[in-house]
Amino acid sequence: MTTPQFSRYIQPARRRPQLWRLVAGVLVIVVSYAVGIVLLLWLVSLVEGARGLRATMAGLSSPSTPRDMVILFATFPGAGLGAMIAARLLHGRPVASLFGRASRLMRDFVRALGVMAVFAVVYLSIWSLFHDAIPNLGARQWLAVLPLSLVLLLLQTGTEEIVFRGYLQQQLAARFRSPVVWMILPSLGFAALHYDPALRPGENLFLLSSAGVFGLAAADLTRVTGNLGTAWGFHFANNFLALAILALNGSMTGFALFVTPYDQARALHSPVLMASDLLATVLVWAVLRRLAR
Repeated sequence: MTTPQFSRYIQPARRRPQLWRLVAGVLVIVVSYAVGIVLLLWLVSLVEGARGLRATMAGLSSPSTPRDMVILFATFPGAGLGAMIAARLLHGRPVASLFGRASRLMRDFVRALGVMAVFAVVYLSIWSLFHDAIPNLGARQWLAVLPLSLVLLLLQTGTEEIVFRGYLQQQLAARFRSPVVWMILPSLGFAALHYDPALRPGENLFLLSSAGVFGLAAADLTRVTGNLGTAWGFHFANNFLALAILALNGSMTGFALFVTPYDQARALHSPVLMASDLLATVLVWAVLRRLAR
């Protein structure tokens, strides 16, 4: 299962592959993430007071405005910073080793964007035959926040790729030969991030399964290419489509130009919608994997 590209990618992680270092690194990531959130909320309270802080906390559960989305996405970089600190201090690795070769990273990222752009046009064309999108942000407001939403989506998806594919997958692969360990465990962790306590167990099962399949696809693309470029481009384009173009009604809609006529609960109870979501992930993964080979 290990490719020559992936062997080169995980080589820096072999310097200090001890499990205790990995456990300590995960703790560093969690603490860094938590500290980032606390500092962000502290800044909000300083600027807007207790009332603004309460409004912010309420908005984070269902971010329906650009402000809510900005604050939510600003909580992510702390985890990425934690992964970089762990790689450098605990494993003696350059921070750049989390990403892979820069030239290949950019090439693969752009290629994934191109594939997803074609897919998005086809997907939305088919989707629009059966559903009518509901306007959300006005065109002017959407264009005004677009640069910021692009930057924040890059940070959010980049952080998750650094943590799950760049740090966890690398360090586990440096310690264990079995892909069951270094592909599935990070994917389970990635899926767990998408747990929604407001949903029923059955609904969460569908949601976590979808995220887990995406995590496995991203892990495999990282294995084949030996860098984060393809997985990051796939992740970024997927989230841009789902959060900035057509978002699920009642969920994270603060950056979206349009929203669906159905909410998340209805989508999770629809076998057709869930199957189309999983099929889309598999199809894009297959195309990207073919191009990578």
